[in-house]
Amino acid sequence: MKPHQVEGFNFLVRNLAGDHPGGCILAHAPGSGKTFMIISFMQSFLGKYPNARPLVVLPKGILSTWKKEFQTWQVEDIPLYDLYTVKADSRPQQLEVLKQWMDNKSILFLGYKQFSSIVIDNSNNNASIACRDILLKVPSILILDEGHTPRNENTDMVQSLAKVLTPRKVVLSGTLYQNHVREVFNVLNLVRPKFLKMETSKPIVRRIQSRIHISGVKRFDELVENTLQKDPDFKRKVAVIHDLREMTSKVLHYYKGDFLDELPGLVDFTVVLKLTPRQKHEVEKVRKILRKFKMSAVGSAVYLHPKLKPLADKCVEKSVLQKQKCVEKSISDNIMDDFIANLDVRDGVKSKFFRNMLNLCESAGEKLLVFSQYLLPLKYLERLAVKWKGWGVGKEIFVISGDSTAEQREFSMDKFNNTPEAKIFFGSIKACGEGISLVGASRVIILDVHLNPSVTRQAIGRAFRPGQKRKVFVYRLVAGDSPEEEDHNTCFKKELISKM
Repeated sequence: MKPHQVEGFNFLVRNLAGDHPGGCILAHAPGSGKTFMIISFMQSFLGKYPNARPLVVLPKGILSTWKKEFQTWQVEDIPLYDLYTVKADSRPQQLEVLKQWMDNKSILFLGYKQFSSIVIDNSNNNASIACRDILLKVPSILILDEGHTPRNENTDMVQSLAKVLTPRKVVLSGTLYQNHVREVFNVLNLVRPKFLKMETSKPIVRRIQSRIHISGVKRFDELVENTLQKDPDFKRKVAVIHDLREMTSKVLHYYKGDFLDELPGLVDFTVVLKLTPRQKHEVEKVRKILRKFKMSAVGSAVYLHPKLKPLADKCVEKSVLQKQKCVEKSISDNIMDDFIANLDVRDGVKSKFFRNMLNLCESAGEKLLVFSQYLLPLKYLERLAVKWKGWGVGKEIFVISGDSTAEQREFSMDKFNNTPEAKIFFGSIKACGEGISLVGASRVIILDVHLNPSVTRQAIGRAFRPGQKRKVFVYRLVAGDSPEEEDHNTCFKKELISKM
């Protein structure tokens, strides 16, 4: 173990293995080895408490990564149960798996949605009631990976997790601060109920309140957020940050990732690109879109190439009608190939940047990783790469979206990282942003601005992490003089708070 992992391990022991256990948060930078640390701790915990039953709740897409890590690091052959591998879809089938977990020294893995769907199921049949009771009463320790996921106190997910009886709740997160200070306190309340009202917190809450006076603002989290974002008094900001660190020191272990300095290096560029005249014309139409989601989705396409706007409009409208995200299948390869057949790429500033980067990577023998929030831009660039280079998907080109199965994810990661033929990886930033390693890439393009900057940090952490042998260059593309530039400025302020 590295020094920060030893520190984190001892922190877990203090909180979880004593006579008066309580929940805690490991906020370690992406790629700093949280999974390895918690696997080591769980094996030690089961060694001391063989009748304990750990439950790990995590984004479903990273289950295979966890299992692979367990197989690599476990000392004892501990059975790992989940509902997906055995296709336990009905409550009676799920109950059988849960009973196996109860009866054996083992660990259970569940996705966040799967967990909350079982707990909020109000059916009166015996199997549903038994499943719900087991999940709420049996876990001896509850581990929440990517624990910033349950951060909105009004969701079924958070309310379901809060009902689990064990006081041993552990949140693992590389990006604890997401959008608002309130969300951080929601996570603190999940691991330590009524955190701000605890005897250790009260005097510090009063101290912070005595420093801040904002007319009309009464909520504690809003006072803190206003101070960190808008207060011109730098000394007061620093004092509040010190107070917050003191208040959370016993329940939150923070590590910013100094050991990543041992890697060859990270060069992180924000590239503000001047739109072409045709793009400027289309951007004026984008500005008039009232719905933020549509403005962002259509804008993302227009900043790549102005002629993508009709396709983006159609894709967004279809997704609204079907109440789902714009799916890749809605734009087939044939439709996109016909679309780009006679396209002048020079009309799109981000398209030109992509072509130049593709050529640079090919000549330098480097691999390229491209992230976007939306699938239409990724499909467009994928087909451009096929047209320009004659490359094929599954050989030189790899793609992961939210629809990719665990097997497809594993195949794409392995081939991209380990085969010399692989050239470029296209990833949905949400589907690829957590729990996977793409260290084969040394150049990363972030195509659009995500309003939650921690999502972008997680994405960069897929390439800039242990195992990386090259210096990583990141290019965050921003369309100049557009709504995207305004979003970038908002995110910059959020980024500052997370670094505090």
